[in-house]
Amino acid sequence: MPGRIEDYALIGDMHSAALVGRDGAIDWLCLPRFDSEALFASLLGTEEHGFWRIGPAHPDGAPPPAAGTRRYRGDSLILESEWTTAHGTVRVIDVMTRRVGTPQLTRIVEGLTGRVRMRSELCPRFGYGRTRPWVHQVGERTVAVAGPDSIWLDTIVPVYVNDHTVYSDFTVSAGERVALTINWQPSHEQPPVLPDPEQALEATGTFWREWAAQCTYHGPYREAVIRSLITLKALTYAPTGGIVAAPTTSLPEEIGGVRNWDYRFTWLRDAAITLSSLLRTGYREEARAWREWLLRAVAGDPEHLQIMYGIAGERKLSESELDWLPGYEGSAPVRVGNSAAHQLQLDVYGEVTETLHIARTTGLTRNDHASALQLRLIEHLEQHWREPDEGIWEVRGPRRHFVHSKVMVWVAVDRTIKLIESGDADGPLERWRDLRNGIHREVCEKGYDKERNTFTQSYGSKELDASLLLIPQTGFLPPDDKRVIGTIEAIQRDLSTPDGFILRYPTAGCDEGVDGLKGDEGAFLACSFWLADALAMIGRTDEALALFERLLGLRNDLGLLAEEWDSRQQRQVGNAPQAFSHVAMVETALKLAALGARGGELLR
Repeated sequence: MPGRIEDYALIGDMHSAALVGRDGAIDWLCLPRFDSEALFASLLGTEEHGFWRIGPAHPDGAPPPAAGTRRYRGDSLILESEWTTAHGTVRVIDVMTRRVGTPQLTRIVEGLTGRVRMRSELCPRFGYGRTRPWVHQVGERTVAVAGPDSIWLDTIVPVYVNDHTVYSDFTVSAGERVALTINWQPSHEQPPVLPDPEQALEATGTFWREWAAQCTYHGPYREAVIRSLITLKALTYAPTGGIVAAPTTSLPEEIGGVRNWDYRFTWLRDAAITLSSLLRTGYREEARAWREWLLRAVAGDPEHLQIMYGIAGERKLSESELDWLPGYEGSAPVRVGNSAAHQLQLDVYGEVTETLHIARTTGLTRNDHASALQLRLIEHLEQHWREPDEGIWEVRGPRRHFVHSKVMVWVAVDRTIKLIESGDADGPLERWRDLRNGIHREVCEKGYDKERNTFTQSYGSKELDASLLLIPQTGFLPPDDKRVIGTIEAIQRDLSTPDGFILRYPTAGCDEGVDGLKGDEGAFLACSFWLADALAMIGRTDEALALFERLLGLRNDLGLLAEEWDSRQQRQVGNAPQAFSHVAMVETALKLAALGARGGELLR
């Protein structure tokens, strides 16, 4: 069985990422990219679907021991896990080194005290755990080949092969270091160059330290902010600037349920919000790279804007099911690809336009192509904003006139009006001012329940939706408007779990629900951070701060968050680590700091 979702650490090289369990097992890794087929997929099945474990030797049939402590090395993505045994203490250092050639994952075993017997089990299974490779020796190197893929294992300790799995048993004494490195390589190419593990480790550590040092935020909760920013950077595909929502697929929103999706793509919404946080904390290069990615992905064609793209801007993200994988804790189906890519979600126009606006107002170099794209987006919205859509949560039920979608259309028009007013673009200013006023008027008339004093999920509905918490943040209405306060209080009352976290919307638990799916889901962590933001904006700062600190307490021991929190089982659920959760956490920390909130020691 894989570990709990919160048991996993993230390592990565800004091309792909691996999840490392407390027992020293890498249970998820796709190479050479985030969206490639997995080499290790036991996270979604059993050990037969691929893993690589290094840890103290243990009797056959006994569970592998969990590390007693683990941490990231300073402000980096270098993981250190330590075991204390009857014979001594040992550390395993895991790092995906900065990519300068082939993808490289290095694991260095370091003896701290005594003498500890160690075992490495490398079980590669290509094609999401379906294909057993041909494993053989090439000189002193071990290579596993399956079709177009190969991985090369380099180490100074002896290895042996049994049932397509590479084993190594060795002893490490205090002061000794033993490295094991794998490189992925197309199987038809020449072998990768021999690695230099120590040099690669040092260079990777230097990169992360220098990157983290650029952060301009020095307010409360800085440690948590830095860890989230590092996580967001790790989810960026360096060659293009695209940002994945998470490095995993099909980690369930309900254990044993069907709400299992592939998040290894770039959602315009998620990426835009992520870039907003990076810009606010001093990272302009990432914003510039994402803006260039956006221009390439959209390709001057806003009429066919997708809500998500591949990390290099791919448009075809066909969804399929991997029936040979039983799913995380039996949560099936396991899906790859995402058919939501072609949904209509009008809110993404607002998210993209808002990010372009923030980039411009925070001093990012002017880009006339980006301004031209923004104008074309509004020209398209002008003709289509009255249409129903699938909304921010990608419902697979009927389209509706979601209030949040209409509010974000208003944002798109408003920010474009500001662009024209600044003199950086030309457009039909008066016509679009009339459009902005018309959208505002319709939302307030059709999306607001006067009897309950709250905005609703969609026109004419009675349901609430946590996305309505964003209304005051967008500037659609001021925080002290009675309709805003009523909406915040209604959501806090009706969408809260027993422990005070927030659901996205009511789930009916059957096919008739608004999202067209069976079952329920956990509290959505980003929405819970939004509630903290909203409470702070209406003057309930102490309450906001208390909620924020409770949310920080849901992080795992390394500061990582998944998408949701299961209040019944008291565990993280959903794909992990989740960019949306981490960016929401950063935004709340910045907002609380701006409002003068003072927190105590970080909850660990």
